[in-house]
Amino acid sequence: MSRRQPRDLSGHLIWFDAEFTTLDLERARLMQVAVMVTDSGLRPVGPPKPLVMDIRLPPRCVVSPWVRRHLADRLKAGRGPAAVPVETADRRLAAELRRRLGPIPASIERRPVLAGNSIHTDRWLVRKFLPRFHRCLHYRQLDVSSLKFEWRRLCPEFDFEKADRALLRRYWSEEWEWGHGRHDAAFDIAASAAELAFYRARLLRRRVAPPSPWKGADA
Repeated sequence: MSRRQPRDLSGHLIWFDAEFTTLDLERARLMQVAVMVTDSGLRPVGPPKPLVMDIRLPPRCVVSPWVRRHLADRLKAGRGPAAVPVETADRRLAAELRRRLGPIPASIERRPVLAGNSIHTDRWLVRKFLPRFHRCLHYRQLDVSSLKFEWRRLCPEFDFEKADRALLRRYWSEEWEWGHGRHDAAFDIAASAAELAFYRARLLRRRVAPPSPWKGADA
């Protein structure tokens, strides 16, 4: 009798975004997080509406002038009664993945993949503040910003503009409230999924055959 193979979730994408108090990551604190799950075809797994939480801010955390000027509402929410402790957010995020995907595999290579724009920055903060959530993730990640650089090199006359909601809905048509605009975590994860769909259609649509085995110069 053959042993059952462990479930492989590495084809699933964990779309994640965090808003935080400063680009100085050593001193940054989370203000807001959002997560949603899709399969490799960008189809939502479970409810398409993301889990979004405002994170309770410490009284004397470092806040950059840019954040004070542009994200005053996020700061206010982080000091409001609905904000949750970061430890609570960590537990809820890990539980949300299990609710949508089932048990998380013990093998890191079979876990779902973190995805988003400039996701390395978010992952740095995830590792620091959200360890339970981090332990649910694959060791690799999908950074949409890498494709953005390649697109701008090949087609500098057209940029994928996240402020264009008609463009976003064309490539991500799920029917839920998009959030309040850029630098709102719920908006940013959906916009990142739409942007990946755009690059897949415009940049990655050509199928390439695998290369022949390299025989070396002396073959």
